[in-house]
Amino acid sequence: MNAEVITEGLAFGESPRWHDGRLWLCNWGTGEIVAVDKDGRGEVMLTVPAVLPYCIDWMPDGRLLVVSGREGLLLRQEADGTLVTHADLRELSRSPWNEIVVDGRGNIYVNGGGPAPAPGEHFGPGTIVLITPDGTIRQVAENIAFANGMAVTPDNKTLIVAESHANRLTAFDIGGDGGLANRRVWADLGNGFPDGICIDAEGAVWYADVPNRHCVRVREGGEVLQTVDADRGCFACMLGGTDGKTLFIVAAEWRGFEHMISDARTGHVLSVEAPAPGAGYPSYSSGRR
Repeated sequence: MNAEVITEGLAFGESPRWHDGRLWLCNWGTGEIVAVDKDGRGEVMLTVPAVLPYCIDWMPDGRLLVVSGREGLLLRQEADGTLVTHADLRELSRSPWNEIVVDGRGNIYVNGGGPAPAPGEHFGPGTIVLITPDGTIRQVAENIAFANGMAVTPDNKTLIVAESHANRLTAFDIGGDGGLANRRVWADLGNGFPDGICIDAEGAVWYADVPNRHCVRVREGGEVLQTVDADRGCFACMLGGTDGKTLFIVAAEWRGFEHMISDARTGHVLSVEAPAPGAGYPSYSSGRR
């Protein structure tokens, strides 16, 4: 499968979400949250007080959430456009937070964090925390091998997380209180390094892979169904478009963590027709459930 470039000139695109008819993404290194239309025209929707990592999703009432990763804060945009603190995660970890997904019941999952990294490492073992609709914050998983993309199945019963450094997608059952249990390998990816992920209506997962420069669709158990190759690292993917069957990929040239903040603008948004529409969460249909 070959993808076409619809937008270029980004720094590092991350956390793509389909919302209100456009692809929203975080342009790491700039603090910008950008919305891109079907013709590739981009608009800066918000500038946040974070450089990287930061990521986005929406509450069921349509308010935008932004994880300010290094600051350890989950921010919420109010109706007047101001950002306020929705949850303070600093007591749970001083390491950077990375990804967010909000399920259909309004439970918010944020990953990253965890113990301090070992010497020479950029990230320690990751955790997943839950922020429930009543504001309660608690850790629900630990020892995630470089916690990356997350997605929740349409029935709100399973959370899937990309463990980049373990070359696998890991699943948890979601309890009635939002807690996670029955941790298991959803797919062993061999030499795959999963980053951002999304689910489709056939129950398959698309994962982006930076070192292998592609985006791969797999079913539970690890069978590879489709592969989209790129000429640079693929950081995350999202299904969207009018029928939910356009796969958007954010890609950029990878030169190491120490070069993530620079004047280089090698970031692209790619698109390709997918065999099945998006499903589950992050939601492709809109920001509202």
